[in-house]
Amino acid sequence: MLYTNATIVTVDPSRRVIGDGALRLENDKIADLGKTDQLRVKYPGEKEYDLSGRIVIPGLISTHMHTAQTLLRGTADDLELVSWLCERIWVLQGNFTEADGYAAARLSIGEMLKSGTTCFLESMFADRYGFDGLCRAVEESGIRGCLGKIVMDIARYAKDDAWAMHPGLAENRETSLLGTLRMWEKWNGKADDRIRVWFGARTPGGVSEALYREMTTLSHSKGIPITMHCAEVRADREFLSSVSHTPMSYCESVGLLSPSTVLAHMVHLDDFDIQRLSASGTHVAHCPTSNAKLASGICRVPDLQKANVNISLGTDGAPCNNTCDLLQEMKLAAIIHKSTSYDPTAIPAESVLEMATINGAKALGLDDRIGSLEIGKKADFVAIDMRGIHSQPWFNAVSAIVYTATGRDVDVVVVDGRMLVKDGELLTMDETEIVEEAKKRSREVVERAGLTEKTKGRWPVE
Repeated sequence: MLYTNATIVTVDPSRRVIGDGALRLENDKIADLGKTDQLRVKYPGEKEYDLSGRIVIPGLISTHMHTAQTLLRGTADDLELVSWLCERIWVLQGNFTEADGYAAARLSIGEMLKSGTTCFLESMFADRYGFDGLCRAVEESGIRGCLGKIVMDIARYAKDDAWAMHPGLAENRETSLLGTLRMWEKWNGKADDRIRVWFGARTPGGVSEALYREMTTLSHSKGIPITMHCAEVRADREFLSSVSHTPMSYCESVGLLSPSTVLAHMVHLDDFDIQRLSASGTHVAHCPTSNAKLASGICRVPDLQKANVNISLGTDGAPCNNTCDLLQEMKLAAIIHKSTSYDPTAIPAESVLEMATINGAKALGLDDRIGSLEIGKKADFVAIDMRGIHSQPWFNAVSAIVYTATGRDVDVVVVDGRMLVKDGELLTMDETEIVEEAKKRSREVVERAGLTEKTKGRWPVE
């Protein structure tokens, strides 16, 4: 199959952009790429799919995502993190069933695929949501999923006992750590190796040091990567100070710093923390919308870049972002640091596209397979339709993607050589069914949690 007549942003080592370019696929891999006229000559009679007016980029990679929370979109707006968690999100999630978890996963995956995300890192899937259902949703949809199952043994946030987790979410070592090992043995490498199982550790204060050390020992011996929220809000920093640590000295003390660890948010870091991150090869998942909306602060991305820390991008959950659209996340990531640094060159569009593609692949340990468009790599790519009035004119393909495009412009999505989205429509999932099921189950969760009134808007509805 030849995909022809596109502008192709390869994100390969030379960062080539190919005008009037084409991709040739063989099974699940990219077999060739170059100018359309040249590939037509090389492969006469090959079936073509015309992508005129589209920009093709590597499939987007979201390295911080809560699939369960998409069912709770709009239920906890305009709150800071601790209130958001303790008074709304934990209460709602503590009333989930496994069927709710499966419905939420399908809703999340459908939205991600339609907006160009082809691979994601689920950060912390609780046992009560039904991990098997999450894996089935990944398998059925065709997306790639690195799936973090929660690891915890302390049911509170940071050091305050008043910040208690809902009892329905509390887990112990047997359920969380050993449960993750069971799911790793069952699911890791399944769905043609599109599923990878990770440890999804809770934030310091939610996991005992002994359990962290047991987890990191298992991570290194079995090759199971780790993702964890870290230094997201001031309360995290204060907790770590109370045990005589900075965020990274604590992580180092329990074995978390590693090239197979992705730490999300990382807002409240000092210079020492950045040095330790750089030396360890640990990755950072930057979530600018979530950090801004929850008033958590702004990650020191320019300083992390100067220290050669690998920075990827994540949308976080729908209740603190309201969308799973990584293209929208890219725009904010490019803009917000210009504002805080007074430097318009602080994070250029090219750096942000790297965060959402090759840097994400590196963070997940998959950069030899995905993250760029190169011969021999997996055929994971997205075609973005730039023919609309809101997209014209454009002069630079990368800036057009980062500053103009949104997920609603995604036209074609291919993963493992298989088309999953065509003409902006899902091919492997029934969108109407997913939406109706999600609407029904979201209302049932809110009612079970007793939060119907609190999730209403501030203005009266007649």
